[in-house]
Amino acid sequence: MEYKTQSLTKYLNDLSAKLPAPGGGSAAAMNAAMGASLLSMVINFTLGKPKYSKYEKELKTILKKSDKLKDDFLNLVDLDILAYKSKDSRKAMDVPLMLARFCCEGLKMLAPLIKKTNVNLISDMAIAAIFLESAFCSARLNVDINLKILNDKKLTGVINKELGLKAKFVKQARAKMEEKVGKVIRG
Repeated sequence: MEYKTQSLTKYLNDLSAKLPAPGGGSAAAMNAAMGASLLSMVINFTLGKPKYSKYEKELKTILKKSDKLKDDFLNLVDLDILAYKSKDSRKAMDVPLMLARFCCEGLKMLAPLIKKTNVNLISDMAIAAIFLESAFCSARLNVDINLKILNDKKLTGVINKELGLKAKFVKQARAKMEEKVGKVIRG
């Protein structure tokens, strides 16, 4: 079944049911898709506003990327289920690893937009950052559990190094976004 073409109600009902999948990995990808969708929404509401016209070209470029990222996340919702059902720990690790990497890409897109998008939607940008951070942290847990099962010390070392660096970036990016948004909305 492809959840990306099903209703949200169907997905959530299956997620809450006594089924082996979807599970946490798939839910993390859905969370990331919501983060990317919020980013696209903010840009869509900003485009065409005279106040932001000097950023129009840049915003359209980022919108294409955020829409693609949303689609990538939705594909991971289903790929995570297939990887889990495959009983192949390497495949089950590769999907959340992709998710973690994509979350970093989403957070990189958010950072420069704080002053280039509709200020009335600034809290949505912080929420997008929080969703992407949450999805990253969830993905990392799924990578870790599958690395433990794989028991490959070299692979574990390489991936832990990569994700450790990305985790620092993710945490800082979300915190900076939240701080900047807080200053705008709280004064």
